[in-house]
Amino acid sequence: MILDSEDAARAWLETLPEWDGGAGERIERLVALLRAENERQNLVAAASLGAIWQRHIADSAQLLPHVPREAASPWLDLGAGAGFPGLVVAALRPDSKVHLVESRKRRIDWLESVCGELGLANVAVHGCRVEALQLAPVRVISARAFAPLPKLLDLSARFSTADTVWLLPKGRSAQHELDALSGWSHMFHVEQSLTDREAGVITGTLSGRTMAAKKGRKS
Repeated sequence: MILDSEDAARAWLETLPEWDGGAGERIERLVALLRAENERQNLVAAASLGAIWQRHIADSAQLLPHVPREAASPWLDLGAGAGFPGLVVAALRPDSKVHLVESRKRRIDWLESVCGELGLANVAVHGCRVEALQLAPVRVISARAFAPLPKLLDLSARFSTADTVWLLPKGRSAQHELDALSGWSHMFHVEQSLTDREAGVITGTLSGRTMAAKKGRKS
């Protein structure tokens, strides 16, 4: 199934167990706020606003079925940017603690403003680089268009346990990045994106560096 239109994306969202009147209101408000703010700063590509439900809302929400509600907190979203997928996750699962990491001042201000507007008390916005983040291991890690897979793991494996679920929308490079990954013991695979037939989401768990990689770092 590919959600290839705004109507299809909205219809699919309404089938989610997380979708109710409150969630719908929060997401509608998020869409309105994004459209307004995008006239002041380039949060997302202007061309994508015509397909905002497909390209940003459903594209973010498609991660939720990979993690049961009881196993989704705390959730760490790296390089949160405009708030995708982190703000959508938080709006649809207000009972999950969501940590958003973003280093750019105007984006930080945007994320904090939206959380206030939507009443998302479950969100913590960390205005820093990932390298400086002080946070205990989490149960879910997501990152959308943040960094190539090897660098992403180098920066953020310390927030992961063997049970942490990684959800990494990677567009058309998903399988290539995974095939090229070395030095890590993992159970990653690529899931078909619901919003782009040529895109994929890398998902699975990470055990840590391989012995060969560990020895290489010591030498």
